[in-house]
Amino acid sequence: MFAVFRAIRKPFIRLSVLFSFLWLAACDDVTMSLPSTGGNINTGEPVPVALLVPRGSAISGDDVVAASLENAARLAVSDLQGVEVDLRVYSTAGEAGEASIAAKQAVADGAEIIIGPLRAESANAAAVAVAGKGVNVLSFSNNTTIAGGNLFVLGSTFQNTANRLMGYAVRQGKDRVVVIHDTEIGGQLGKTAISNAIARNGGTLVGSVGYELSQEGVRAAVPKVKSAVNSGNANAVFLTSTSNAALPFYAQFLPEAGIRNETTQYIGLSRWDIPAQTLSLPGLQGGWFSLPDPGTSAQFSTRYSSAYGSAPHPLASLAYDGVAAVGALAKSGNRDALSAASLTQGAGFQGATGIFRLRPDGTNERGLAVARIENNQVSIIDPAPSAFAGAGF
Repeated sequence: MFAVFRAIRKPFIRLSVLFSFLWLAACDDVTMSLPSTGGNINTGEPVPVALLVPRGSAISGDDVVAASLENAARLAVSDLQGVEVDLRVYSTAGEAGEASIAAKQAVADGAEIIIGPLRAESANAAAVAVAGKGVNVLSFSNNTTIAGGNLFVLGSTFQNTANRLMGYAVRQGKDRVVVIHDTEIGGQLGKTAISNAIARNGGTLVGSVGYELSQEGVRAAVPKVKSAVNSGNANAVFLTSTSNAALPFYAQFLPEAGIRNETTQYIGLSRWDIPAQTLSLPGLQGGWFSLPDPGTSAQFSTRYSSAYGSAPHPLASLAYDGVAAVGALAKSGNRDALSAASLTQGAGFQGATGIFRLRPDGTNERGLAVARIENNQVSIIDPAPSAFAGAGF
C-alpha cells in the first residue's frame, strides 16, 4: 500500500549509521493509506528511472558522494541483460525542499520509480511528494523510522545487523547478553534493535547499561557492566558504539575490569574494520561483528575502479542495488513490476555487496557475513548467505 505522509513539525532526529562516515536524519510522520495504483511499466520500452543525488549541496563531500552514486547506478545499467533502463539524474542540493521538487519533476518526466535521495528528511519529502502518484521511492537512508508506504530504505539497518549477529551467537551458545549503549538517539535505537534480536533468536537479555557519550561516561559505566555480567551470568556483551566514539575506550577498560573475550564474547553493532586501525586494538581480539559479503564487495569495487579510475564511495553500492532490483523486476515482463508487491518479493535481489530484499514495512534484509578479529585481521567465521531461506518473511 502506498501512503500519504502528513508532516508534523518536530525536530529532526540525528543518528549514526553503521558506518562511521555518515549520519542520516529522520522526522516523525503520520501515515494514511491509499490504494496501490502505481508500479506499472510499458514492457516494450526502456524503464524510466529517476536517480536523486545531493549534487550542489552545501555539505562538504556531498558532491563526491553524488558522483559516486551516479557512477554506480550507470554501472548497474550497463550490467543489465534483457532489459533497458532510461536513467535520469536529478540534483537535490542535499535539501528536503529540493528533493520534493526533484521528485515531482521526475514523475512529470515519466519516472516510474525513484532511487534516492541520500538523507532521511529528503527521502521522506520525496516520498510525500509522489505518494499520490503511486510511485515508490528506494532511498539511500538506513533510518527505519521513515520507512513504510511508498518509501523503502536501502541502507544497512541496526535491526538487520543485530538479528544476524544474535542468530549466530545463540547457535554458538552465547545467549545471555548484556547490552552496552550510549544514551543518544543512535544508542537507544541500537539498544532496541539488539533487544528485539535477542528475543527473536531465543536469547536472554540479562542486563542493559547506558552511558553518557564521553570518556568519563564510559569509565563510570564499566563497573555497572561488570556487575550486570556477573549477576546475570552473561556470556556475551553487545556494544552499539562505533570506532570513532566509545569503542576504543571499552576495548581497554572492559578487559582491565576482568571482562575478556575468552569468557564473555564481545559483539559489535558497528563495523569494527572501519577504520582498519580498530583491528589492532588488543581488547577486541576475538570479537565479532558483521559485514557485507567480502567477495562480492571486492568484485564491485574492482569493477567500479576499473570503469572510473577511483574507488567507490562506501554508499555507492546502494545506487547499484536500486538499479539492479529495478532491472531484475522489469525483466519479468510484468506491467506491475515496480509495485510494492513486486518490490518485496521474497527471493530478493543480487546486489553490489551481496543479496538483499525489501520488506513490506519499507525496511530491508541483507545477507551479511559474521567476522572475528584474529591477529589484527578480519576472519570470516560464518559466510554471507547466497540466497534467502524461504520465499517469504
